[in-house]
Amino acid sequence: MAIPILLLIVGFVALIVGANWLVDGATSVGIRAKLSPLIIGLTIVAFGTSLPELIINVFSCIKGSSGLAIGNIVGSNIMNILLILGVASIIYPIDVSRISIRRDIPAGFVATAALFLMANDFFIGGSHTIMWIEGLALLLMAAGYLYLTMLKNESPSTEVEAVQIPMPWGKTILFLVLGVVGLYVGGELVSNNAQLIAKAWGMSEAMIGLTVVAMATSLPELITSIVAATKKNSGIAIGNVLGSNILNIFVVLGISGLITPLQFDTQMNITLGFLFLANTLLLLFVFTGKGRKLSRFEGFLMLLAFSGFMAYTILAR
Repeated sequence: MAIPILLLIVGFVALIVGANWLVDGATSVGIRAKLSPLIIGLTIVAFGTSLPELIINVFSCIKGSSGLAIGNIVGSNIMNILLILGVASIIYPIDVSRISIRRDIPAGFVATAALFLMANDFFIGGSHTIMWIEGLALLLMAAGYLYLTMLKNESPSTEVEAVQIPMPWGKTILFLVLGVVGLYVGGELVSNNAQLIAKAWGMSEAMIGLTVVAMATSLPELITSIVAATKKNSGIAIGNVLGSNILNIFVVLGISGLITPLQFDTQMNITLGFLFLANTLLLLFVFTGKGRKLSRFEGFLMLLAFSGFMAYTILAR
C-alpha cells in the first residue's frame, strides 16, 4: 500500500499547488480586464479554495464514485468549521461581522438542509439520489448567494485589495497552464488511489471521502485561516471557511449532480447531523460571551467536537 499512499499525497500536493497557480493566473487576467478587487475576491479567490474538492468530485463522478464525492464535501465542511475555525480562534479570537451572522451562517444552514432534503428524496422521489435537476437547483442557489454577497458586501477583503499589479502576460499564461495541468494530474492521482486505499482497508468510498480526502482538500482553507488568524484578520479567517462551505454544497455538488446521479448512503444522515451540529455550535458560540466572536475556549470546544466526529467516523467504519 506504500505506493498508492505516496501517489495520493503527491496528488493532493498537485491539487493545492495547481489551484494556487490557477487562481494567481486568473486574478492577473481579472486585473487586466479591469475587474474590481471586490469582484475578483468574490469569484476567483473565493472559489479557489474549493477547487480541490471540485476537481476530485468531477473525477470521482466520471468514474462512478458518487459516495466519495458526497463524503468529500460533507467531511470537508465539518472540518472547515470544527477544525479550522477551532484552530484559528485558538491562535487569535475571531470577530464575526454582522453580515456573516445575517447572511453567511444562515446560508450554511440552508445549504446543509438542501443537501439533506435532496439526498432523502424530499423533492424528487427515487432511491436516495441527487439527480441532475437537483444539481441545477443547487447551482441556482449558488447564483443567488453570490448575488447577495456582491450586493451587500461590507468591504473588500484586504488580501484582495493588495493584489493590484498584474503579472506579465508570459507568467500569467504559464500559471494558468501549470494550474490546469496540476489540477488534472492531482485529480487523477487522488481519485484513483483513494479508491484503491478504500478497498484495501475495507472502507467504503464515502468513508474515505469523509476522512482522508476531506482532510486533505481542507488544507487550503486551513492554511488561509491560520495565516489570517496570525495576522489578526478575523474577516478573512471566518469568511474563507463560510464561503468555502457554501460553495462546496451549492457549486461543487451541483456540478457533480449534473455529471452523474449521486447515490446517497442513508447512513450518511448521521454525518449530516454532525454538520448541522457544527453549524449550530458556530451560531451558538457567536452569541455567547463578550461580543460577536469565537473565543479561545470556544475554539477548544470546537476541536473537542471535531475529535468526537473523527472517533465516531473511524469506529463506525
